[in-house]
Amino acid sequence: MLVVLQRVEQASVSVNDKILGSINRGLLLLVAVAPDDSEQDIDWLINKILSLKIFPDYAGRMKQSVQDVSGELLIISQFTLYGDVRKGTVPSWSNAASPDLAKEMYDKFVASMQESCDLKVAQGEFQAHMMVELVNDGPVTLVIDSPVPAKK
Repeated sequence: MLVVLQRVEQASVSVNDKILGSINRGLLLLVAVAPDDSEQDIDWLINKILSLKIFPDYAGRMKQSVQDVSGELLIISQFTLYGDVRKGTVPSWSNAASPDLAKEMYDKFVASMQESCDLKVAQGEFQAHMMVELVNDGPVTLVIDSPVPAKK
């Protein structure tokens, strides 16, 4: 799995002008699923995301996690993260999971995140054309790829 994480002051996602999810201070997570991803990837990513020290402490140093600051989470599926543009001008989606597998894994990711923390967890709509608005804080943006042994 691949996650683009952005520290935000606020973020929201809407479909057809209807807001499906919104958060205040916290993390916006754009999530893509690969064909060989497993529940181990989900567990590893959730542990990593919830423990990352990327929020400022009283001295302004990044030494607090999203849990430490009682932040919120907005999770959005985004298969285009696996778009391969090395050849030609049309992205290849061969590195992305099939829609059925991606939905199953995305739903498990969201459910596992909800079970793993007491933070507000909002989400978008799988396979919908979404409009995402955010105020990036920092900006702090990280790309996190789960460590599947077959990939490395």
